[in-house]
Amino acid sequence: MMDEQKFVYLRGKLMERLEEYREICDEEIYRRIDELILQTGIDFYIRLSERSELRRELFNSVRRLDILQELIDDSSVTEIMVNGTDGIFIERGGRLQQWDRRFSSRERLEDIAQQIVGRCNRIVNESVPIVDARLENGARVNIVMPPVALNGPVITIRRFPDRPVLMEQLIRWGSISREAAEFLKKLVYAGYNIFISGGTGSGKTTFMNALSNFIPGDERVITIEDNAELQIQGVKNLVRMEARNANTEGEKEITIRDLIRSSLRMRPDRILIGEVRGSEAIDLLQALNTGHDGSVSTGHANSPEDMLSRLETMVLMGMEIPLAAVRRQIASGIDIMVHLGRLRDGTRKVLQILEILGYDSASREIRTQILYEFEEKGEDECGRIIGDLCQRAELARRLKLQRAGCQI
Repeated sequence: MMDEQKFVYLRGKLMERLEEYREICDEEIYRRIDELILQTGIDFYIRLSERSELRRELFNSVRRLDILQELIDDSSVTEIMVNGTDGIFIERGGRLQQWDRRFSSRERLEDIAQQIVGRCNRIVNESVPIVDARLENGARVNIVMPPVALNGPVITIRRFPDRPVLMEQLIRWGSISREAAEFLKKLVYAGYNIFISGGTGSGKTTFMNALSNFIPGDERVITIEDNAELQIQGVKNLVRMEARNANTEGEKEITIRDLIRSSLRMRPDRILIGEVRGSEAIDLLQALNTGHDGSVSTGHANSPEDMLSRLETMVLMGMEIPLAAVRRQIASGIDIMVHLGRLRDGTRKVLQILEILGYDSASREIRTQILYEFEEKGEDECGRIIGDLCQRAELARRLKLQRAGCQI
């Protein structure tokens, strides 16, 4: 038999032996795998060099994520993209590359998809072909199944660091200057409402985690997310909430809007919303404009200006009100915007820090000023971009800083 044939045969036999058990420990599974390999070795030749690999792969296929487990355990891999049985691509060090392994059959890949969603009490099938989930280590997972995915099940896993990235690490990596980090630290402490924008993979969640470490430890913080990814440290009075998809009958859905409204009755000092994608933007702005200072949220956009436009659109999705009123709400609720970007060398950096100055009744526009801006100065011999996050202006709205006793 070929190696893959051996694996399929052994896995089938192993599943037969495990069917009678509802719960079984890892040690017992390993023991039964060892017995199976020894017994099967009589029927066809299994080299000693194969046994250790077969043992590990059989265990991973029934208890973990099959061949993907090797990538999950590799801390240098930040993204895993399974394109059906066509191939697997990974991101390592900001660079995409094709992995030298792949799933040999659609059935084997479908088993992994069902394992992932089953652990999150979610379902994925032909009727519900798209689902978001997360792994035990907090990694974000998106699964798209046939008939939507034409080349078989597509699984995308974004892996976050095992330990939350601190602002000091971002400074060492060159993602932000120490001066700008100290500036933001004072703003977070003083209770400025901060909105983080950026494209896909620009590091918004990582940066939000780093900012959250500046929140005073004696405050009550509520986090609201579609999929729980934030790793808030140092806050004892912490409440974490996660949205829930509708069941197979289309009922019992809990949306971000529901959670924001509920959080307002929970006496929060600060509300952290993982990402704003739709009509929940109006609930966020209402919270920011009713005394919940120091809140932080994120959103997808290619620039701060695009993010402001997207917020306007998202608010209008949830409520029919004049555009001028929407802009007033945004200008009053959000104090600071931090825009992140992923540069052509794969590095993630803070590109701009903007201050929202207010609403201009004459022009009917939101007034902003750039406080810090990344200035590119060239490339080094390895192709890495060289530049500085330069200060462009002084903070204009200092009332919250004065109330907090902070000086800049």
